[in-house]
Amino acid sequence: MALDIRSAEINDIPVLCALMTQLTGHTVSADTMANRLKFVAESPYDALYVCHENGMILGCLAFRIRENIEDASRYGEISALVVDDEARRKGVGRFLVDYAEGLARQLGCIGTWLVSGFGREEEAHHFYKSIGYEVTGYRFVKRHSPCSDHG
Repeated sequence: MALDIRSAEINDIPVLCALMTQLTGHTVSADTMANRLKFVAESPYDALYVCHENGMILGCLAFRIRENIEDASRYGEISALVVDDEARRKGVGRFLVDYAEGLARQLGCIGTWLVSGFGREEEAHHFYKSIGYEVTGYRFVKRHSPCSDHG
C-alpha cells in the first residue's frame, strides 16, 4: 500500500460522514461534519487528517494537543481514529497512529494518548494494546443541559 495523509477538506465531507458514522454507530450529517471542519480550522489545538491511497480515502485521524497542569506537560491526543470497514487490517490504522505519534514528538509532547469506548474491546482495544498503549483509567462524563437563562 502506498498510503499518504493530508488535512481534511470540504470536499471530503461525504466520506468523513460515512467514516464517522462507522465509528459512532449513528448517522453524521454533512452539516455536522462541516461544523466540525470549521471548528478544527478555528482551533489552535485540533487537526483533522485523512489517509488516502491514490486519492481514495481509507480513514481519518482527529488529533489535538492536550496541556496538563499536573506536570506542566503536553500530550498528543488521538481524539478520533477510524478506518473504513473495507480497509481494516491493512496497516491504515497503524499508519495513522504513527503519524499522530510523530506529530506529538514534533510538538514537544511527552507522549500520545487516546480514549476508546466500551464495546470495542475485540478490535480497537486489542489493536491499541498490541502497539504499546496501556489502559490507565476511565473517563467519567456528565453532560449538562443547555441553559436558556445564564443569569
